[in-house]
Amino acid sequence: MSTPEDQSNPEEALALARAARGQMAAALDEGQEPEADEPVGWQPVWKRPRTPKSKAAKKQELRKQRRRLQDAAKRRLAAGNSRRPRSQQSRIGNAAARRDARALSRVRHSNAWLW
Repeated sequence: MSTPEDQSNPEEALALARAARGQMAAALDEGQEPEADEPVGWQPVWKRPRTPKSKAAKKQELRKQRRRLQDAAKRRLAAGNSRRPRSQQSRIGNAAARRDARALSRVRHSNAWLW
């Protein structure tokens, strides 16, 4: 802890602070907005100034996005269909055979005696 003898005169401290004011202001301004003509280093996307896009650039971007979404939809559809091992046509054709097999299975697994 400092004793009153160690402390300098308050007027001297005030004079020192006023003399260093310019230096402190420069240090505080260091991380602030850069000048318009001054080149800036890497900045995260949310801090970069917005650059307006032309109509052609916007349309191109939307076209890419639409294409990406359509491709994803096709992949999802193919993935959903790939889980079915049989084609739809064979399922329709074999419906009667399945019914017969089901009836035979019921008879086989029932405990009714057939004489």
